[in-house]
Amino acid sequence: MRKRTAHRWQLTLIMMVGVFVALGSFWLVQVVDQAGQKAQADRFRDEPDYIIERFSTVRMNMKGQPAYIISGDKLTHHPTDDSSLIDKPYVHSLTSEQPPMNIHALTAYIDQGNTRVKLSGNVDVVRPATKQAQELRLKTSTLTVYPDEERMQTDAAVEMLSGRSTATGTGMTANNATRQITLGGRGTITMPPRAAH
Repeated sequence: MRKRTAHRWQLTLIMMVGVFVALGSFWLVQVVDQAGQKAQADRFRDEPDYIIERFSTVRMNMKGQPAYIISGDKLTHHPTDDSSLIDKPYVHSLTSEQPPMNIHALTAYIDQGNTRVKLSGNVDVVRPATKQAQELRLKTSTLTVYPDEERMQTDAAVEMLSGRSTATGTGMTANNATRQITLGGRGTITMPPRAAH
């Protein structure tokens, strides 16, 4: 009788250990599976949620009037930080108070709630000639534009052409609303000779 009871206890103990091992294995499989699913989700978290080819978008100002148009060959949107990358962007300002400004570049990165545009690669800014002013052209490698504030800035080398005059510098701030441009660093200004009377 004692042998049978001892045998039952051993059998019960072995079965309980087996159950614990099975439960532990099941729990471990669940943890590993959840970690794998989280890693898979994290891997796709940085993937774009939409891509638009040959797009154009109009941004309105606080008065409900068109402020500027941004277009490009391709827009790739990333949902994690609500940023967008644009291939061959074109920015065209539409303010009625000041002459329009046209900006071309190789790429643009838009962030901060669509209020900051970082342009890079052969950045070319053109303000067409008007009755009051000559055409103004800026060339640089990188440029940060704040379209809502009508201002832009760069720390890179800048070449500015106004009519037949040329100015260069390192770093620049410009405000289209006030039509003020400040070139930084040691620069040069080349002006054409005055016409003879």
